[in-house]
Amino acid sequence: MTHALELAAVSKAFDGRMALDCAEFAARWGEVHALLGENGAGKSTLMTIACGLYAPDGGDLVIDGQQCTLRGPADAAARGIGMVHQHFKLVPAFTVLENVRLTCARRFRGQPAGALRKALVELAAKADLPVHPSARVAELSIAERQRVEILRTLLLGARILILDEPTAVLTDQEAESLLRTARGLAAQGACVVLISHKLNEVKAHADRVTVMRAGRTVARDLDARSLDVPALARLMVGEALPPPPRHVAHVGAVAFSVADLRVARADGAPAVNGLSFDVRAGEIYGLAGVGGNGQTELAEAVCGLLPVAAGRIRLAGSDVAGRAPARLRRAGLRAIPADRYRRALAADLDVAENYALTGLGSGRFGPALWASHRAMTRMAEQAVAAFDVRGAAPSTPARLLSGGNAQKLVLARELDSDCALIVAHSPTRGLDVRACADVHERLRQARDRGTAVLLISEDLDEILALADRIGVISRGRLTGEFAPPFARADIGHAMVGHA
Repeated sequence: MTHALELAAVSKAFDGRMALDCAEFAARWGEVHALLGENGAGKSTLMTIACGLYAPDGGDLVIDGQQCTLRGPADAAARGIGMVHQHFKLVPAFTVLENVRLTCARRFRGQPAGALRKALVELAAKADLPVHPSARVAELSIAERQRVEILRTLLLGARILILDEPTAVLTDQEAESLLRTARGLAAQGACVVLISHKLNEVKAHADRVTVMRAGRTVARDLDARSLDVPALARLMVGEALPPPPRHVAHVGAVAFSVADLRVARADGAPAVNGLSFDVRAGEIYGLAGVGGNGQTELAEAVCGLLPVAAGRIRLAGSDVAGRAPARLRRAGLRAIPADRYRRALAADLDVAENYALTGLGSGRFGPALWASHRAMTRMAEQAVAAFDVRGAAPSTPARLLSGGNAQKLVLARELDSDCALIVAHSPTRGLDVRACADVHERLRQARDRGTAVLLISEDLDEILALADRIGVISRGRLTGEFAPPFARADIGHAMVGHA
């Protein structure tokens, strides 16, 4: 059978660092092919070569049996390849249809007015990806934005669809729906490449598996259903991961609370609508919910990035609602945002500068206007070593770090001894199993030191793995609170039963 997509002996280096070393990959028509590996293993780099964003330093690219040299993403799209990236490329202020028109207008040139809208609606129904063409992207949930990305990729004519971590921040129900859609596309003859770190999903929904490690392909064409999850994890990381330690809670007094909190979206619609809960020192409070139910607005209001319409936010006994981020930081608040590249790191600054960003005003590196780069470099070197930020030197631009190592840099900066509250919003989005385990362990260590941790995540597995208590948010309100032992079905019902 002719392969839909094949990459043979592909190599690629960035600034002298080898990202791909003779990597191999092949996927057939009519299958879902999972591509696994740790962060930094080369998966996304290999697939961005397949979709024309990068040119390989060596090796061959074969599409439907024909060897190709791609001149860019448009060339790849013309050959039927489309990639939905982990970080969406949509214009929030535009509607769904306007975003689709940005990329698909040329393909529909010369057709009657309304042809693109009609094609979008028909494809959305056929692919079971419901969207409203007139909806503004800024008002959509993560799952809805992802549907828009997939639909416009398919409207461009993609028959080889590459999905990069598509279920990273989806609920169980949303992920199941998306993966059913992927299987349906494969059943219609398409080739779907699934980059994922959720091994149970891979086993349940993929046909075959390729595994990469350190830029090389270590396993090809494995039957997904014949592999067990521990075996897949060992292939990815080269060893078995230890189980998380059992925790005996030693909680203290209430360190953080919100009471009847109300926060509006940018368009004035209510996002957080009378929310109340508290977090004690020495505990992880997990806030679960379907994406788009006020989690982002809650996190941003707590961190001083959105105004509070009504209600109270108390930290260490003081009302901090409406305080500026710098004052909140001095009060002991630390944040791990959901989007590490937009909210936590400056991609074009180096590791040392990113590490020092939040400490310049404190005098740690000398006077703010004359900060010592030597001190920044020395402390960044210590943090890189302590948090095992791999492939990073103080002078390395942050944009060259893999997702897992970028998140470790954020943790190294945020998890200091002075923090009273950590707000962690989807802290392992897009990370591999080893990086997830490391982030989780760092949050447990912070809790065990007596820090209060507010964990906001759409990943119920993450909530269940970390939380000492669980609250569920729906339509901006708390719809349930749970103490261990947790019943997954009850929590899931609270997440979707009020949506």
